Amino acid sequence: MPKNPTDYTDDLRLAHVLADDADSISESRFKALDLHVMSKPDLTPVTDADQAVEESIRRTLSRARSRDAITGEEQGSTGHSQRRWIIDPIDGTKNFVRGVPVWATLISLAVDDEVVLGVVSAPLLQRRWWASKGNGAWTGRSLLKAVRCQVSDVRRLEDASLSYSSLSGWDERDRLDDFESLMRRCWRTRAYGDFWSYMLLAEGAVDLAAEPELEVYDMAALDIIVREAGGRFTSLDGTDGPFGGNALASNGHLHEAALSFLGALPDDDDDPDSRRSGPGSVSDLRSHRRD
Repeated sequence: MPKNPTDYTDDLRLAHVLADDADSISESRFKALDLHVMSKPDLTPVTDADQAVEESIRRTLSRARSRDAITGEEQGSTGHSQRRWIIDPIDGTKNFVRGVPVWATLISLAVDDEVVLGVVSAPLLQRRWWASKGNGAWTGRSLLKAVRCQVSDVRRLEDASLSYSSLSGWDERDRLDDFESLMRRCWRTRAYGDFWSYMLLAEGAVDLAAEPELEVYDMAALDIIVREAGGRFTSLDGTDGPFGGNALASNGHLHEAALSFLGALPDDDDDPDSRRSGPGSVSDLRSHRRD
């Protein structure tokens, strides 16, 4: 482990090794004729590739960071530590199942409920994005072949490009009218979806991204990459970070304007105390998943 608790260089290198292994597994199962697809209790799909990727990451972490806790989409939370790895083995499982090459493994580390590093690896796009606290956000094929990510400088909604995953989630929460009002104000809207929306935002190609229901493992890696690229990542009530069950990301300039349209979504049980869950209580977050 790093000697300096605020130096995450070794952790970031480890995250890239984890991503390399994940890419190897997921690529080998993409479009496999014997791919096993199952349905979770919430009716979202999971494949043997999702499970194999998470198991591989957990095995490596058990050796390299044995004292750290882990939260993963497929196996939940294990361990108790101020340091917690947060894993989404395949973000975009529905794309993966249908043969759409837009999916990625999301790996992040949170320390004391603050995400301090994140890696997003999309092998079929031949792209990877990463960031660590105070060191900026980067994209490229490797640590040695990278360019810095920087959000756009767009300052008016009328000039902004907005990305999202689907309209159904907004409709289910009775907020479709609000979201469509925001869409109508923006210059351009496209459903790039999942991690892709936020990585395009970090690169400055998109100016806003929002989703009404997400889990912490959907968001943690995206959060720090957006922030280190100069943007802002909050829940729909404006709370910073990836722990609120939904997301609004922006280049920073447009954030308050977008919040004025979307505002806060009420929780299912209307319990204000349930709106904020740290990584240690990830099981308390909503069970509905986008992918």
